[in-house]
Amino acid sequence: MPELPEVETIVRGLQSMVGARIRCIAVLDPRLTIGSQVSKSDIALRNREIEAVVRHGKYIQIIASGGGSLVVHLRMSGRLVVSCRDDELPYVRLRVELDRGTISFVNPRRLGTVDFVASGFPYELGIDPLSSEFTSERLAELMQTSRSPVKPFLLNQQKIAGLGNIYSSEALWRARVDPRRPANSLTSVEADRLRHEIVGVLQEAINEMGTSFGVSVSDYRGADGTGGSFQDRLAVYGRQGEACRVCETPISRLVQGGRSTYWCKNCQN
Repeated sequence: MPELPEVETIVRGLQSMVGARIRCIAVLDPRLTIGSQVSKSDIALRNREIEAVVRHGKYIQIIASGGGSLVVHLRMSGRLVVSCRDDELPYVRLRVELDRGTISFVNPRRLGTVDFVASGFPYELGIDPLSSEFTSERLAELMQTSRSPVKPFLLNQQKIAGLGNIYSSEALWRARVDPRRPANSLTSVEADRLRHEIVGVLQEAINEMGTSFGVSVSDYRGADGTGGSFQDRLAVYGRQGEACRVCETPISRLVQGGRSTYWCKNCQN
């Protein structure tokens, strides 16, 4: 958390800042990745306009005119907030001051990162599940190269960029796929069904502005401070012991690769 829908929601919330001119970049926490490069980023980006704000998997890239950008990864509890005063926001680690507002990087657990990039995007990521390239055939091709259980496979950002625990568990439940099955054991029909459900659950979550579990400063909020509502529609994630919404079998939990997986033993067999 946040995953693709939450990051996409924040990116959309930052579009109002496109065209704004950067006055300065202030790093308030020297432990940020950008810490040693702050003078370079401030000098390089000062007086430039924000040309675009885009998403790459779970990354947010704020691109300045003429080249140069900030690449943000929110990790567990980070968020970007627009036009808020510092005294209203605890845990602000970086501030992008603009000619019409401020973008503040709130990072309570200090797990989130910000990098200054002179050009391009610095990371190699897998296919974006909301792109036109994410076809059933492409998903089947990727899975055929992996013996990993399908749930950890979906979390591999070098295979598919943006999926995390929540939406992988939900998509597998919708597709009726056991999360323990080797990825290369899925048939073409199952791969098609899984691709359809991955795209569907991500789009639905974006429409609901993501998933918010609480009201603490560490919980996900959009760029305007508004929480999402997809948590009300979760079928398996975080519902261990509760009845499956289809068959009423208690939802089970298992640990795969150090991460929790929630599933229905009856529906996903």
